[in-house]
Amino acid sequence: MSTHATGSSKNATDYASVEWPLSRRGDVVPAECTRLRAESPIARVRTLTGDDAWLITNYALARQVLEDERFSLRETAAPGVPRQYALTIPPEVVNTMGNINSAGLHQEVLRAFGPKSGPASADWLRERAHELIDAMVEEGPPVDLRGRFAEPYSAAMVCEVLGLPGKDWRRLTSGLDLGFVTSPAVFDGCTANWDKDFAYVLAHVRADRDSRSGLIRRLCELRDDPARDGGALTDEMLAAVVTSLFGAGVMSTYVFLLHAVLTLVRHPEAMRRLREQPELMPGAVEELMRCTLSIGDGLPRIALDDVRVGDVTVRAGELVLVCVEGANFDPEHFDDPERFDIDRASNPHLAFGAGRHFCPASAISRVHAAVALGVLLERLPELRLALPVDQLVWRTGNIKRVPERLHVLW
Repeated sequence: MSTHATGSSKNATDYASVEWPLSRRGDVVPAECTRLRAESPIARVRTLTGDDAWLITNYALARQVLEDERFSLRETAAPGVPRQYALTIPPEVVNTMGNINSAGLHQEVLRAFGPKSGPASADWLRERAHELIDAMVEEGPPVDLRGRFAEPYSAAMVCEVLGLPGKDWRRLTSGLDLGFVTSPAVFDGCTANWDKDFAYVLAHVRADRDSRSGLIRRLCELRDDPARDGGALTDEMLAAVVTSLFGAGVMSTYVFLLHAVLTLVRHPEAMRRLREQPELMPGAVEELMRCTLSIGDGLPRIALDDVRVGDVTVRAGELVLVCVEGANFDPEHFDDPERFDIDRASNPHLAFGAGRHFCPASAISRVHAAVALGVLLERLPELRLALPVDQLVWRTGNIKRVPERLHVLW
């Protein structure tokens, strides 16, 4: 067990009286967030692996840690460091963004996921959304919005951006949840899905030049450019980048869509206004990103040096968990944060993180969500849940808060 807090203002054995991880329910903000933010915005917790960590629940400290490069995401994959849970994915997955930055690929990733210059434009996304809803309407309600809309829509976008065959989306998502498992110990086969998908992507990286598209094509062009300065790009590095972006991209976008729909159907007046005034959708998406709970467990960072955070000196080597739902509901930064307000004027939420590891897909994610929600409200004006919200089943043992199914009527 890691206990590196000697010299901190708080004693390392003074654990917050919370069960970690927090509640898996995605429709209720965990009560511990509000209490800790008021009483102890940086608090000691014990993780699933039995390690010590500092849990941050207010906005100011969360932004400080996310923007300070002395707190490393990359080091969370290093051997011997305290963890949230066992590393059930290869270390190179955690290192992907570091690989992108160090290899000079960051701008290419940003360009690929740009909402205007990228292949998955708003018009393209709108066509996909209508196709999926056509099939839903033909079948008739109830349908599971996760399986029939959110997952295939998100997978189609990410495949298009990356240059993977859209027809293979089911194959690529079938074992995706395995990469997001939270476990106290490594288990047999925990990296099996990564190995399978990595091999699939590697074959596309090594395919004939004329068959490549999207980000894969551009990265291969950089790999083959003799004038490129910045170190060798290997096929394996490119495949690791693309495989990681697929998993993170699909999981984040489809889970957010489910949470967004769940929030909207519980606020029918907001749904009515968005149908009548679709120009309000961008602001509504920002508010949905602030107040939905799809991110799940805290964003992890390892301190590279001794750093003062609030009334604690976080020691080098310690684990810090940034609780985004705590920060995004902080009344010091958001007026009446419990209220869902699509007219909220100032909304500097942390749903995409902050600092060096700010999500490179933030722009296209906003377009992805706005288009999907706009088409759903247009085509299914009476959209509603097919069962009471407290009957939803929330996945346990997963990094994100994921409803197993989201059956809807219209």
